[in-house]
Amino acid sequence: MQYLSVFLSCTFMVFGFACQSDPDPKKIIAEAIAAHGGDGYDGKHISFSFRDRHYDVRLHGGQFTYERAWEDSLGSIHDVLDNQGFTRKIDGEEVVLSAKDEQRYADALNSVVYFALLPQPLTDPAVNATYLGADTVKSKPYHKVQVTFDQQGGGTDFDDVFVYWFHQNERTMDYLAYSFHVNGGGTRFREAYNGREINGIRFADYINYTDTLHQFSLEEYDTQFTNDQVQELSRIDLENVAVIDELKN
Repeated sequence: MQYLSVFLSCTFMVFGFACQSDPDPKKIIAEAIAAHGGDGYDGKHISFSFRDRHYDVRLHGGQFTYERAWEDSLGSIHDVLDNQGFTRKIDGEEVVLSAKDEQRYADALNSVVYFALLPQPLTDPAVNATYLGADTVKSKPYHKVQVTFDQQGGGTDFDDVFVYWFHQNERTMDYLAYSFHVNGGGTRFREAYNGREINGIRFADYINYTDTLHQFSLEEYDTQFTNDQVQELSRIDLENVAVIDELKN
């Protein structure tokens, strides 16, 4: 019966119809990355401020350096995460950290940079993409794509799940939802706003929401958002964004 149903559906080609498969989610992601900057991230020094902390990001040929600096009661704190690992300095002196604290600080730094550069980080080979269908949000057409991660290469939060809404025409990533397991776990939904291009790279700020009524699946967040059943938690605003092409300097 299974073979018969496939055969009957495909015979419609005789009458001008064709069997259609879902769009390739990897292609949708690649097109979004191209719309946000494509290869323009490589060789760039990206800097921004977020919640009173300064960040510097450098990407070049698979090598990366993420830095975060701020002042508090301990002094001048400078965190660095790169391909070799994580270090923290206070007033210029390297601090010996426990394995737990080192991982916690590294994850916090990586998380801010990850969200700031989306969708570019979705080039990671640990990414698994699934097409969830076409969608409409605020009367605009979107592709809805779920992303999970392989345990190997997926980081300490490899079991987190994301859903992205990519505009079908503009190719921009305008909404995302994700689940997380730290601090008791939960889900969030983000709406992009203040999209702007700086030296060839698109950045956006986000309104951060959670659900108000009950727990529902990530892919339902668009419906709950449309029905005003989400609650604003915070604003994710990147300030003083600058992009310098270090390969030309």
